[in-house]
Amino acid sequence: MKKKKINLRDLKPDSDNGHSHDDGHNHGKSSSQFKAYIPAVISFTMLIIGIVLDYFDVSFFKDWLRIIWYGIAYLPVGFPVVKEGWESIKKGDVFTEFFLMSIATIGAFIIGEYPEGVAVMLFYAVGELFQNAAVNRAKGNIKALLDVRPKEANVFRDGDYISVSPESVEIGEKIQIRVGEKIPLDGMLLSEKASLNTAALTGESKPDTINKKSKVYAGSINLQSVIEVEVTSKFEDSSIARILDLVQNATARKSKTELFIRKFARIYTPIVVFLAIGVTFLPYFFVEDYVFRDWLYRALIFLVISCPCALVISIPLGYFGGLGAASKNGILFKGASFLDAMTKINTLVMDKTGTVTKGVFKIKNIKTFDWDEKEFMNYLMAMEEQSTHPIAKAIMEYQKGTNNFEANKVSEVAGKGLKGMVKGKEVLVGNKALMVSNNIEVPNETESIVESIVLVAIDTIFAGYVVIADELKEDAKETISSLHRVGIKKIMMLSGDKDSITQQVAKDLNIENAKGGLLPEDKLNEVETLKKNPENKVAFIGDGINDAPVLAASDLGIAMGGLGSDVAIETADVIIQTDQPSKVVRAIKIGSSTRKIVWQNIILAFGIKVIVLILGAGGLATMWEAVFADVGVALLAILNAVRLQKMKWS
Repeated sequence: MKKKKINLRDLKPDSDNGHSHDDGHNHGKSSSQFKAYIPAVISFTMLIIGIVLDYFDVSFFKDWLRIIWYGIAYLPVGFPVVKEGWESIKKGDVFTEFFLMSIATIGAFIIGEYPEGVAVMLFYAVGELFQNAAVNRAKGNIKALLDVRPKEANVFRDGDYISVSPESVEIGEKIQIRVGEKIPLDGMLLSEKASLNTAALTGESKPDTINKKSKVYAGSINLQSVIEVEVTSKFEDSSIARILDLVQNATARKSKTELFIRKFARIYTPIVVFLAIGVTFLPYFFVEDYVFRDWLYRALIFLVISCPCALVISIPLGYFGGLGAASKNGILFKGASFLDAMTKINTLVMDKTGTVTKGVFKIKNIKTFDWDEKEFMNYLMAMEEQSTHPIAKAIMEYQKGTNNFEANKVSEVAGKGLKGMVKGKEVLVGNKALMVSNNIEVPNETESIVESIVLVAIDTIFAGYVVIADELKEDAKETISSLHRVGIKKIMMLSGDKDSITQQVAKDLNIENAKGGLLPEDKLNEVETLKKNPENKVAFIGDGINDAPVLAASDLGIAMGGLGSDVAIETADVIIQTDQPSKVVRAIKIGSSTRKIVWQNIILAFGIKVIVLILGAGGLATMWEAVFADVGVALLAILNAVRLQKMKWS
């Protein structure tokens, strides 16, 4: 069957000055789809009439009238294929499936097997229609992703909002998004809050509530009130543009299986043609009652059976289906080859912050000594208000807006913390070194705390402490146990954070091997050490700029795409749009299912073809069996590949 190039750039959604076409366009589209079936309907009708007339041996349906009738029945489905074969020959590409189908069916006419000649080409045409439908179905998920491409932006210029193309909006400009509209560019929310549907980007259907000054991403849909956003990235650098580019280029990176089959088909086809010539003429030297017509018929059957279309079409379609299924689940593979690579991974190395933790500091525990908690926190917040440190920001989230205390004479003690005055009292905020240097006794219980701890002294007396920790992601623990179930034998955590904190997180997640306090080059050395063992196929999951070298060095780099840095996302082979580590398990399952279906198709196609080829060469198979071995097997393989679109991965 015809080799279709699946070009994602052809899938751009129809637009008309930024708006979708109306139902008239859709009606025209369905009308053109119906027209594609007309040639097959004409040929089928004429073929059935011809077979009925032959069966009843109608007297006038003889000789030239019969030839002309079947010739006309052949033209609607046969002419396009013969023409395509001739065009390929002119370009120097002789041994194509078009050439095989043309010589097989024209040969059938030459030896007087008119109905079979028409039937072979008719079933071929019907197979093409089914194939197109299957390809379009596989394109569905990708097209849905392309449809989220925003077509206009309401930007504030000259005192009013005007509608412009998103490409023309500059960084720093303010845009307005009405209810039901897509956010056209990445930006920072200026409104107090927003409820957004991010399903097109993340695969998650649950609406996301975003607060003022939080990041928002192009392609998200505004669900509640009118919101305003300050643009932080140009359109070509936005999250949705990056996703589209990744998906559009994904099919360009062929898997090894796919590349092998393509090369195989180009060698296989000429071999089959010469074997068919051999089937026709060689028996003359070995068979006593040699009849040229019989052996030519066998050779024609041999040619029809031998078309490699089931392999050439269903294998890329299988990988394309896998890429589509992954993108629907918020997982972006940068190529079919990485779907294959995902199935071979047995060692997983992961970063901590932003990968299995949220990368956001929060107050975990507050302990005071002879102080009311609220008053204690007011003193602490007054001091931390002067700092931009992430820990200070976490403390300022405590009962936001309730602090009326004010600090003055605040100074930073290098490497130790802050010193200042609040309500006439001297306040010290920092680590143990700050307390010791001011002769303040610290309780022993603080020694066993591995997380970040902020110690507070008020008027030279220890007042209490606050424990700050990075929260684990909700699905982190389940992810680790699930990874073992899908074939990951070894899991290792590498982090730049303190080793004590890294070990605590690893213990919470049941990860046996963990190392903290590592520089980027240390992480790289650890991964390269693992790779020295040829049995290890190593994947690395990370999200930061410092993870880029390890992502590039590992057998498979996986980046957290929501919070991850641009450098990490560019370097990685797979991107998890939702920042959920559990999606790695889903990615492995999708890769495994894709590979399984591709190999099922290879075995199915080869197995049936070999059997029918032997039967055909021995004169035990007719042209009808040949049609099944060609078109039938291709259809079965395509239907098998389409199953990927229907599968559920929990």
